[in-house]
Amino acid sequence: MKILVLGSGGREHALAWKIAQSERVSKVYVAPGNAGTASVGENIQINIADFQAIKDVVLKNEMEMVVVGPEQPLVDGIVDFFKKDADLKDVKIIGPDKNGAQLEGSKAFAKRFMERYGIPTAACFTVTAENLNEGVEYLSTLEAPYVLKADGLAAGKGVLILNDLEEARTELKEMLSGKFGSASAKVVIETFLKGIEVSMFVLTDGNDYVILPEAKDYKRIGDGDKGLNTGGMGAVSPVPFVTPDFVSKVEERIIKPTIKGLKAESIDYKGFIFLGLMNCGGDPYVIEYNVRMGDPETEGVMTRIDSDFAQLLDACAQGKLAEAHYKASPDTSVTVMLVSGGYPEAYKKGMIISGLDDVCQCCTVAHAGTKFNADGNVVTSGGRVIAVTAHGKDIEEARAKAYKNVEKIKFDGVNFRHDIGLDLMNL
Repeated sequence: MKILVLGSGGREHALAWKIAQSERVSKVYVAPGNAGTASVGENIQINIADFQAIKDVVLKNEMEMVVVGPEQPLVDGIVDFFKKDADLKDVKIIGPDKNGAQLEGSKAFAKRFMERYGIPTAACFTVTAENLNEGVEYLSTLEAPYVLKADGLAAGKGVLILNDLEEARTELKEMLSGKFGSASAKVVIETFLKGIEVSMFVLTDGNDYVILPEAKDYKRIGDGDKGLNTGGMGAVSPVPFVTPDFVSKVEERIIKPTIKGLKAESIDYKGFIFLGLMNCGGDPYVIEYNVRMGDPETEGVMTRIDSDFAQLLDACAQGKLAEAHYKASPDTSVTVMLVSGGYPEAYKKGMIISGLDDVCQCCTVAHAGTKFNADGNVVTSGGRVIAVTAHGKDIEEARAKAYKNVEKIKFDGVNFRHDIGLDLMNL
């Protein structure tokens, strides 16, 4: 089987790395990929927003499956494009149709969906320019902190959590005026949920599902969860408070109602559901849905899957997930992300990366923002650059291995958090 992974980040490197381990897979392609994905497959330099170009490479290379890494192609309807094209109708594709992708593409859609199917989430109010005054008044009914979410995709930057009412009112007006472009033409105001966040991942064929390893990621740039939000500075899997009882609650209150709702609304969903959850005193609440795997969680989650991942994806695409074999490792994984100096604000690109060959085989290295320069050196090409994942019998052991190897990787301006997993060690 020939499989194409769409995307260029650490998530896509991790997916391609795991898929390539399958005896069922003869070749992995990654489009456009990065310097790391070139070691597990063939990179194809195309724009993943160009569905016709994707069709051409799929047919030319006789690819049998496409795994969509990032959310944008799903929101733009790549699954619908494949299903409607006579030449592509037999090519398997992992991801929901355009309607289902609204679970991530529109916060307001997701909230209405959860309300319809009784899925626990924070109370909310949706605001546009037309009902701005009502939105301002709604803020006055809440207690701080105030949560403002851009309705559309904003590259992970469209959520504001503010402690001052006047600041919240001002930010609401600025968001509606285009602070996050068209993504914030509509804003969802939510009540603040107090608890500990966790990411849970489900693979579903629309009827049956498999719960993949969960993870906790770390969004802030600085140690102690200080500083600006980022795309993610690291992750830990499994998460100590995700007990069998907690998982049972998630299944009964969230996963099963979600899949029931997708079926009721005739949504074609064969792919991942990322549940961004808040553990509020032992009860799970949905903060957000995503319609793909998370990043950097995927870099750790893939290392904990002890069965044939390509076979699992194939069963999902065929609607036969109930027949598939799935096994997860009991090990703990800790992932540490190395980022460019200045990230998540302005940062330089093109810094030569050294030490990658010195990393111990006990660690898995996923490239997030890398490429080859004209001299064939691996250089930085993004804010988040390299993810190092290590396994251990517990968080302490995995952390020690990960950080020992993180220190071996060098590039000008390299930065990383030193406290990934520390907060979970005493739970």
